[in-house]
Amino acid sequence: MSMEEKVNELHEKKEKILQMGGEKAIEKQHAKGKLTARERIEKLLDPGSFVEIGMFVRHRGTEFGLDKKELPADGVVTGYGTIDGRLVFVYSQDFTVMGGSLGEMHAAKIKRVMELAMEAGAPIIGLNDSGGARIQEGVDSLKGYGDIFKMNTLASGVVPQITVIMGPCAGGAVYSPAIGDFIVMVNNPATFMFITGPQVVKAVTGVEVSPEQLGGGMVHAQKSGQAHLIANSDEEALALVRKLVSYLPSNNMEKPPKLPTSDLPFRKSEKLYEIVPDDPNKGYDVRQVIYEIVDRDANGNPDFLEVLPYFAPNAVVGFGRMNGQTVGIVANNPIHFAGVLDIDSSDKIARFVRTCDAYNIPIVTLVDVPGYLPGVQQEYGGIIRHGAKVLYAYAEATVPMVTIILRKAYGGAYLAMGSKHLGADFVYAWPTAEIAVMGPEGAANIIFRKDIASAENPEEVRQQKIKEYRDRFANPYVAAARGYIDDVIDPAETRGKIIMALEALSSKRVKLPPKKHGNIPL
Repeated sequence: MSMEEKVNELHEKKEKILQMGGEKAIEKQHAKGKLTARERIEKLLDPGSFVEIGMFVRHRGTEFGLDKKELPADGVVTGYGTIDGRLVFVYSQDFTVMGGSLGEMHAAKIKRVMELAMEAGAPIIGLNDSGGARIQEGVDSLKGYGDIFKMNTLASGVVPQITVIMGPCAGGAVYSPAIGDFIVMVNNPATFMFITGPQVVKAVTGVEVSPEQLGGGMVHAQKSGQAHLIANSDEEALALVRKLVSYLPSNNMEKPPKLPTSDLPFRKSEKLYEIVPDDPNKGYDVRQVIYEIVDRDANGNPDFLEVLPYFAPNAVVGFGRMNGQTVGIVANNPIHFAGVLDIDSSDKIARFVRTCDAYNIPIVTLVDVPGYLPGVQQEYGGIIRHGAKVLYAYAEATVPMVTIILRKAYGGAYLAMGSKHLGADFVYAWPTAEIAVMGPEGAANIIFRKDIASAENPEEVRQQKIKEYRDRFANPYVAAARGYIDDVIDPAETRGKIIMALEALSSKRVKLPPKKHGNIPL
């Protein structure tokens, strides 16, 4: 056979593989509002940048008629390309090929691309759309999942791992996304994620539930907190991934990219005077504060990507830019449950702080917290254990940390939210800050209990004592006098103060006592 004939044969083989599951299967995929594996890669990566690896890989299964089945690319497309010119590695499961089921060679392709990503120091992006383990391959498929979980664990904190749930993800398959850093999920009836499906749930518990009700996008966005970002379509999900990658470094040895900005570093915002109410018991949306201090684009839009926006709304976490530099922002949100720390918000904050620390992203904390949420269910649910994660995350972080106390900072929650005592580099307070063991109302009731009880007008005396306590203790100046607060600042100058602090900390180097691993699981 001549070279020309061999080349023609090569192109024919490739063309056949590119058809994947065939025209009918592709039409069925599109009818569900889903793109194919290759279409997703084209939308995700820079045009023309994708280089495929392992196109000709074939399965080795022989049982249950598998030896008679052609499975192009073994149901998963793997390779590398660029996002905004930066290298990433990607795998994309193809539901049109045997339901995207994972077999021995399918898993080997994913494992290989993960190994290459770690060697190159580049992010791993997985596009999941699979019916799960390929039953016909038995324990070989389970072995494949184990290999992937091992690689997920080794890559954790080394290179960013982003998984997009774009179809079924059930059983053991869910653990790979869970070990990674971020899960983006499409809110589509054909997309779901759970350990055990509706049939098993019904058989064991008697409860009837649909796949979407059990593990749909909004379920994981609101209730389980496992979907960090939610999208209404494949295209929107892939655009979110591109945006997320723009904030992250390629690996844990690099700093996140710094982008040019036309926004002024010392831009003042007197609007902040109006956002936070004078009444300490009145709520407000802390996102409005965040929007005022982060960079703005040419259209005046804030450069901020909120993570887990629907889960534990009493805390806000996300990535923004300040003077072009990526920062991780953590904030209490008083518009929800007064901004208290509870089980879910503690998990949300702790994991985000540790992720920022792993990838050299400075942390900016905005504090307005009245304490930990009291209650029997919180105690039974382990608020002590979960709340301790926040303390641990901040205390072990070595990245630059700047904290702004906006209003309330009471008790243990004051300590937990990036206090100087846990290692924050700079702590600033607005004049409205109240730093105390507890709120003036509770403190006055305890300290002046006898005076109030014996008074002719107990309520009048109680209000006087509350004011006395607030004036004397619930202000930033007592803490500033002891050096726990570096400065009391004009709220309008918050952006500039943070940016100057981050510039001063740009070469920060800290070494913690040597450990094998952190010992509090998240």
